[in-house]
Amino acid sequence: MKKMELLAPAGDLEKLKIAVIYGADAVYFGGETFSLRAGAGNMTEDEMKEGIDFAHDHGVRCYLALNIFAHNEDIEPLNNYLKEIKDFGIDAFIISDPGIVTMVQENIPGAEIHLSTQANMTNYQTAKFWYNMGVKRIVLARELTFKEIRELREKTPKDLEFEAFVHGAMCISYSGRCLLSNFMIERDANRGMCAHPCRWKYALVEEQRPGQYYPIEEDERGTYILNSRDLCMIEYIPQLAEAGLDSLKIEGRMKSAFYVATIVSAYRKALDAYYNDPTGYYFKKEWMDELKKVSHREFTTGFYFDKPTNKDQNYQTSAYTRDYTFTGLVKSYNPHTGYAVVEQRNKMVIGDEIEIFGPDAPFFVQKLTEMYNEDGEPIDAAPHPQQILKIKMDKPVKENYMLRKKKEKGN
Repeated sequence: MKKMELLAPAGDLEKLKIAVIYGADAVYFGGETFSLRAGAGNMTEDEMKEGIDFAHDHGVRCYLALNIFAHNEDIEPLNNYLKEIKDFGIDAFIISDPGIVTMVQENIPGAEIHLSTQANMTNYQTAKFWYNMGVKRIVLARELTFKEIRELREKTPKDLEFEAFVHGAMCISYSGRCLLSNFMIERDANRGMCAHPCRWKYALVEEQRPGQYYPIEEDERGTYILNSRDLCMIEYIPQLAEAGLDSLKIEGRMKSAFYVATIVSAYRKALDAYYNDPTGYYFKKEWMDELKKVSHREFTTGFYFDKPTNKDQNYQTSAYTRDYTFTGLVKSYNPHTGYAVVEQRNKMVIGDEIEIFGPDAPFFVQKLTEMYNEDGEPIDAAPHPQQILKIKMDKPVKENYMLRKKKEKGN
């Protein structure tokens, strides 16, 4: 049985390494230009080379997003950029613009091309067109159901791969080709500068009915809602496999390393459990519990089972649920003394109850009883960002384990 790839976002070099360590089979990232997440940290060319080497050393593939819709002014700089990165060992290029497809093919012969979801591929005839253009994989439009995906698989070449989003934010409009950001604040979402105005809080009022507010609804064809819930398909691993998908994609190049570690780890456990025993597989609630410990909106299955209704949207609030705080990243551990060197990410104080988790063990809970600064002096609180601490651990930990704590109600 061919296993589905777990594809994780890598908004910067740290997140790339975390994604690899926590179980991704492949990572996708952008350079400093030409991808649709200009607000992510992204990577310089030196960072990209370091990240690719790190991933390849761990058997993980690397995909570079070049998925802007290019304007004339982008063409010459992109040609130069392709010449600079052609020998980096990038495993595939994620592209939506047909012109950029040909540019990559001309500059990097034999390059593997993945068609971005921005290209809105929704039928098998279009899939065959792109296959004949040299595309190896298609990132399916978010608007496809399981039934449509199965039909795509049946009616397209067997060596054409299909990738689908399974977790994260759901762009409004058609597969993310959004005009809101450009129209409202002159930041072009289709060139990497989306301000996410779909996440702002809105009410619609018809001019003849002042004071009467209406939700924005959708149909199965067109422009979609403001303020969507987050996609989550971890409960449906067998259905994803049976649909013929080759890669499961997690959205989130703008999200934190804590988010990447938590989501990748949960999906890794679910996938491994499924492939270890497909017939005896069952979903474990603890995987969903983990997903809910990072910033998220209420979850939806999107279009997979049917076209969404207004029940799949969140009209009451634009807020995220943030029940846990990422407090620290383990940099090293001394098994003889039981102390870990920890880089602080959010404030910790003596007496805090914290959870410690890593990629290869269940989380455990302990109270902070001892904490020292870089000079070895005991301290009661660590309020400074990225402060280096020494903390007594109740159980052994490893580099890149993470510390989190549950927020108190009202905070």
